[in-house]
Amino acid sequence: MNIFADFQKVVEAAVAQLVEQGKLPAGLDMSKVTAEPPRDATHGDISTNVAMVLAKPAGTNPRALAALLEPVLAAHADVGKVSVAGPGFINLTLKPAIWPRALAAVLGQKDAYGSSKLGQGEKVNVEYVSANPTGPLHVGHCRGAVFGDALASLLAFSGYEVTKEYYINDAGAQVDVLAQSAFLRYREALGEQVGEIPSGLYPGDYLKPVGAALAKEHGNSLLSRNDWLPLVRDKAISMMMDMIRDDLAALAIKQEVFFSEKSLQTSGAVAGALAALEKAGHIYVGKLPPPKGETPPDWEDREQTLFRASAFGDDTDRALKKSDGSFTYFASDVAYAENKIARGFGQLIYVLGADHGGYVKRLQAVASAFSGGKVQVDVKLCQLVKLFRNGEPVKMSKRAGEFVTLRDVVDEVGADVVRFMMLYRKNEAPLDFDFAKVTEQSKDNPVFYVQYAHARICSVLRNAPANLSGTPDFALLTDEAEVALIRKIVEFPRAIEAAALAHEPHRIAFYLYELASEFHSLWNRGKELPQLRFILEGQDNVTLTRLAFLTAIRYCLANGLRVLGVTPVEEM
Repeated sequence: MNIFADFQKVVEAAVAQLVEQGKLPAGLDMSKVTAEPPRDATHGDISTNVAMVLAKPAGTNPRALAALLEPVLAAHADVGKVSVAGPGFINLTLKPAIWPRALAAVLGQKDAYGSSKLGQGEKVNVEYVSANPTGPLHVGHCRGAVFGDALASLLAFSGYEVTKEYYINDAGAQVDVLAQSAFLRYREALGEQVGEIPSGLYPGDYLKPVGAALAKEHGNSLLSRNDWLPLVRDKAISMMMDMIRDDLAALAIKQEVFFSEKSLQTSGAVAGALAALEKAGHIYVGKLPPPKGETPPDWEDREQTLFRASAFGDDTDRALKKSDGSFTYFASDVAYAENKIARGFGQLIYVLGADHGGYVKRLQAVASAFSGGKVQVDVKLCQLVKLFRNGEPVKMSKRAGEFVTLRDVVDEVGADVVRFMMLYRKNEAPLDFDFAKVTEQSKDNPVFYVQYAHARICSVLRNAPANLSGTPDFALLTDEAEVALIRKIVEFPRAIEAAALAHEPHRIAFYLYELASEFHSLWNRGKELPQLRFILEGQDNVTLTRLAFLTAIRYCLANGLRVLGVTPVEEM
């Protein structure tokens, strides 16, 4: 049951009735009409912008249109009061009888409460992490990993068919550097003193197991071979990807598809994608103007093979081949996008680091060129994470050599804390992560506050009388704290759909904190007013009702936490 979606249909039906009566013109666009909780709860239960959205195309003013709609909406069986506020907002106060039905719907849907068919089975590809396979994941990857995983879960909960994907960058110069670094560790494993790792190579100790594995498998035979690089590269990439998968598993992340960039090149997919663009007239040979601002040292004033990205909304056209005739990195992106579209995805979501802002328009341009604008592309950029301990910056990891690893963070505070805190800020906002604050047991620690609410409810339910029977009478829930909680529970399906449409899982983290806050307020109110306690001796019907109420709250908390990939703990 989604009261807001239901009443949006009520509003649309009211407009249709006025159209049928000749009081409004036909063909009004309802796509921007909303039905949502009012900002101020004293204004009612549902607020709609219908009068302000439709007034101009209807040839009237918002308050006049609101006056037309007011009696039609007031006639609905579940509406107790209609009022018009400000420039033309229509606020609806619902009759109390609707809340018991809403709570009964929660108890009926259980673990499915909040889920919907919003996506109607549309295929969505969510590509996230996609770190170069040159070492362990660092804390910056951690944020993108959690965000992408939660977004995929949110979309699946909302009725989309979601594929979680990792793009392995195994074809660039960085994997040759990886191979050279691993070969140095191989020589070290054979007993050679390699000394300080040369500048330009990867210095972390994480490559020592690769060197040891190569030594065990090949002995010293690689030292005399000129063709060692491809062999060492493949071994190093394989072991690095195993490490990355293990790091992701520590965060309860498991992607279905690991797609190799190298496979695009060896299969001829890159050349094929460029040929398809050329046939469609989207490729030409020409010169690019110098980049705005400081000119990069590798910029060349020469004719190049270019994609007409600017014809599809990009700021400039994009080079597809280097001066030596080899493909640019972007050419692989082109082939990868074509591959995704060929697999039938209607939406492509890329979760990238904040330093990839320049990729947004070019990725959108490529998808538009291949799909004729039918495939939607959303590039979500995740800002940096700064680590602190009691307000002091955290030092770098010894194992990684240059950064703090994802595993360092997870091992210290746990996957649940990491996941929730990484989602308690919008992805585009910088995030400060203080090890001391995220583990303290207080209201100021959001993950503790939410999990504590769930654990408290589970504790009450465990201690409930075993001999209760009957049907809950939710009409008994009349205290202001109880009513506030019911309203917040009812918002959950709308919060899920709004977050899914906006691709913003942080909204669910915010919602859960607000729900937990309302619950803790009711808990504390019960300490002051014993008649509000959940278990009342000699009042079985009240106890039964309040336990059912707690169960409804628990479903909201548990379902929201599961969407975020956080465990709804039962004891703390």
